[in-house]
Amino acid sequence: MHTVSTWHDDRVPYVVAAIVAAAAVAVGWLARPLSPDPAKQREFTEAVNAVDRELAANLELTTMFDQTKQAVTLENGEFARHRETLERNASGAASAVAALYARMSEAESAMERRGPANSLRPEDRRLIEGWEGDARQAQRSLRESASARPLLGWPALTARLHGRFARR
Repeated sequence: MHTVSTWHDDRVPYVVAAIVAAAAVAVGWLARPLSPDPAKQREFTEAVNAVDRELAANLELTTMFDQTKQAVTLENGEFARHRETLERNASGAASAVAALYARMSEAESAMERRGPANSLRPEDRRLIEGWEGDARQAQRSLRESASARPLLGWPALTARLHGRFARR
């Protein structure tokens, strides 16, 4: 009488190896670099550049204030225009920039307040200098987010799977 094949059969290790190899190929294919859509990347780059230029202009204005002690009005139009794009593509940098822009009116008010002999109060000077430092940090984080490399490995795999199931 003939018996049923078991693990001791010569073909079973090859079948298991083929299944493991197929799984490794599938994981490797899913983990390949995940490049963003070129149109979305271009839109994101334009948004980062516009907000970066605006922050640079605001930093220049605060430098002029430091030299002349004349109050300035800081720019905020580009961030309002590109906020959604930044939040969608670089949420960490966008939240830092949003917090900075939320404090912008406080910095402008501190520039307008005067003490004796057209001097600034120490707390107003700290507020303005703090805003400047935070603006420089926000600028750096925006630039870093624009030059981020494509996702590789496990992050690419999870992003692909998350994107696939999120569309359904």
